[in-house]
Amino acid sequence: MTAFVLTILIGLLALTGLSLDGGLALASKVRAGGQAESAARAGAQALDLAAYRANGAVRLDPARARELAQRYLASVGATGTVEVAGDTVTVEVTAPYRTQLLSLVGIDDIRTHGRGAAHPQRGVTGIEP
Repeated sequence: MTAFVLTILIGLLALTGLSLDGGLALASKVRAGGQAESAARAGAQALDLAAYRANGAVRLDPARARELAQRYLASVGATGTVEVAGDTVTVEVTAPYRTQLLSLVGIDDIRTHGRGAAHPQRGVTGIEP
């Protein structure tokens, strides 16, 4: 009887750990995705002003776009990679989530990833009334 109760107790603890840590890991993934999207939007604001003033071309200054995206990531305490290709800024954020209950069974952290991309827009892009 003691072995049965102990087995059931360990099973319930593992199920609770999966529920709690799984939900918190999902929240960490959503947060990483939001940070990546926001960093990409920050980078997409780095227009090549000389080209815009010369002929109205909307294109990115790649070095400035990387800098703005990395600066945003640093401001929110995230780490990630920034790529600028053509007129698109792509950011990938990796964030470790430290488990609370699953650490009891040897799973100390879960790595979550988020990805975001943005490109510059000309003019106002909101919905008109």
